[in-house]
Amino acid sequence: MAEKSKKKEDNKKSGFFSNWIVRNLILAVLFVLAVVLLVNIGLARLTQHNKEITVPDFTNMTYEEARQGAESMGLKVTVADSVYVRRMKKGAVFTQYPKGGSNVKKGRTIQLTTNAKNAKEVTMPLLVGYSMRQAKAELASKGLNLGRLIYVNDLATNNVLKQLYNSREIAAGTPVESGSYIDLMVGLNAEDNRTYVPNVVGLKYLRAVDAVHDNSLNIGKLNFDKGVRTYSDSLNAVVYKQSPLTATGALTMGASVSLWLTTDEGKTAELGL
Repeated sequence: MAEKSKKKEDNKKSGFFSNWIVRNLILAVLFVLAVVLLVNIGLARLTQHNKEITVPDFTNMTYEEARQGAESMGLKVTVADSVYVRRMKKGAVFTQYPKGGSNVKKGRTIQLTTNAKNAKEVTMPLLVGYSMRQAKAELASKGLNLGRLIYVNDLATNNVLKQLYNSREIAAGTPVESGSYIDLMVGLNAEDNRTYVPNVVGLKYLRAVDAVHDNSLNIGKLNFDKGVRTYSDSLNAVVYKQSPLTATGALTMGASVSLWLTTDEGKTAELGL
């Protein structure tokens, strides 16, 4: 009896799977699962899922040096613009986007702004009414530099109230030499006037300045080691000390941060940089 019942069960099972409708349904489900799996694998490869590259700092490199460095990491570079900096070697990378230290996917193109052979003039943009960060980005897009942040009492913190060149207001549309420094008079609300000191130890000169400005602070005294003799040297110099330190706590916006910079690899190695 037990054998007969087992045979009946086996027949039922074989009959179930031999049914063409059931068989096709199972095959269809398996096919869909296989397609979904292949699509996910393909997308992961195409988008370099969870794989990011840290962008090198190409500042002060020649275009060819930047190109070779980028290609070795699976990145590309292109010259998007140029500025004129008297103290900097011709053709060297002045700034880049995305910035050094940013995380991007393989194959990303890094846009470079290089130092032109001759000075050129740009048109001063209208920054009044912008936020400080927007104004800073607009200046960079025009090949101009952010100078000092001058804070005055106002309802809106970090709202640009005036734009200044050589301590005088400069109107939008005025021709100005590229690479010039533009000071911004910005608002400061008494109830929203605190910021924190970023840790810039280990960063190159321009990246450190950028980080300080991004935190609504000014650059105080710059202390370059004796080995830093030229502007090109300064671009390669690394911050090994700063004051105030990050542990200082909140500061009033517009306060200054002093930096100590060096090109001495021995000194940076001591700090693990």
